[in-house]
Amino acid sequence: MIKYEPVIGMEIHVELKTKSKMFCACANNPDETQPNQNICPICMGNPGTLPVANKKAIEDTIKTALALNCKIAKHSKFDRKNYFYPDLPKGYQISQYDMPLSEGGFLEFNGKKINITRIHLEEDTGKLIHPKETDYSLVDLNRAGTPLMELVTEPEIKSAQEAKEFCRQLQLIVKYLGVSDANMEKGHMRCEANISIKPVWQKEFGTKVEIKNLNSFKAVERSIEYEIKRQSEALDDKEEIAQETRGWNADNQETYSQRKKEEAHDYRYFPEPDLPPIDLTKKAGLFDIEKIKESIPELPLFKKNRFINQYKLSEENARIFSEDKELANYFEQIVSELREWGNSKRIDGNLIDKLTKLTANYILTELQRLLYKNDDTVSCCKITAENFAEFITLIQEGKISSSGAQTLLFEMYKTGGDPSNILDEKSLGQVSNESEIEKLVYKIIKNNQKSVEDYKNGKEVALKFLIGQSMKESNGKANPRVVEEILKKKLG
Repeated sequence: MIKYEPVIGMEIHVELKTKSKMFCACANNPDETQPNQNICPICMGNPGTLPVANKKAIEDTIKTALALNCKIAKHSKFDRKNYFYPDLPKGYQISQYDMPLSEGGFLEFNGKKINITRIHLEEDTGKLIHPKETDYSLVDLNRAGTPLMELVTEPEIKSAQEAKEFCRQLQLIVKYLGVSDANMEKGHMRCEANISIKPVWQKEFGTKVEIKNLNSFKAVERSIEYEIKRQSEALDDKEEIAQETRGWNADNQETYSQRKKEEAHDYRYFPEPDLPPIDLTKKAGLFDIEKIKESIPELPLFKKNRFINQYKLSEENARIFSEDKELANYFEQIVSELREWGNSKRIDGNLIDKLTKLTANYILTELQRLLYKNDDTVSCCKITAENFAEFITLIQEGKISSSGAQTLLFEMYKTGGDPSNILDEKSLGQVSNESEIEKLVYKIIKNNQKSVEDYKNGKEVALKFLIGQSMKESNGKANPRVVEEILKKKLG
């Protein structure tokens, strides 16, 4: 019997990939390896410096908010969030409090809608480096001042798996939009989970506990699962849950207490005096909301549904394509080439649909295997869409066997060559000529009289044996469909 119900809300920070930082002209380069290279008096928090807001960062935040069905504010502003931390050079963070850039909205996945409270913009902190076997830490301010978009959900998530999937879907969307690389290993996207447990009959939420700085989907899922179990056991033992911030120890697979959880008033928010309010109205003319909206590409969920309806793909194949924008674009380029070929040959539309599915299968199996094995991406692949389409037509026309097709695709991947030329050069072609196959079949019948008799006595498996012997004799080059037809005819 289920006694407790988890209530989960997510706070997700995404570093935007603008050319410069949020409030200064320093390069926004997350790949910089040397500490304190991309810094200036503004992002170092020197007295007397004046910040200037990055317009592109504001536009990217609006773009993300629109993609997630949020309502864009007419007027917004920046605020000072006051707290001390060694890698926060000013002693406060420029963030947004009561007038964020956007509110409301939702993200839909797997038939469920999770509502979004707000999406706002702030600056990132620096980072601390802890040298091994020393008693001190070092501060690197390269990241200080990086544009940081924060999304806050409503407390509507009901499981660790749901939380993980929400984060995964958000990562896909920001990548599609091009506003962030959202690489969790590099810290471009960081997740925080707010979790409380309550008895199933109770309306009021339980005490909220926050897990900070989760840098992988696995960490999101495992930490929430652990915390649900920890809090449930505490309630069973009549213990009081402390409102606190906890960290995640991946080695021990457990959360640990870091500090007492702060409330909003602890940060002593007040309007940032060095930055003017942001007027987002059409009249002000600073931001063209409609133009930003028009720049939003087709998003993963819509792409998945379109691939199912337009290309008759399975839900699983459509999902895989929707999660890789480059791969999906490559597939559609190939399909376009196939349709042009079909029109020129006056090929029936049903056959084109069949070839489209065949294309999807070869991309998601053989090509993906080659890409994965060579640590490659489709954008680096030498096989043009035109050549891949020609490769598919060779299979359809029976000019190459399935095993020969694998060899041909590998040669195309290696050299980027034309499939028909490789077919001739490597002698990979499939024999479909009936007179040649008849000679082969006569030989197989003559040498396998017992199997012939077995087939005539109703043993269908004998036919498969004879087809196999024919393929072996021809080194896999005989067209198995033609072999089967001639065998049935001769044995009939």
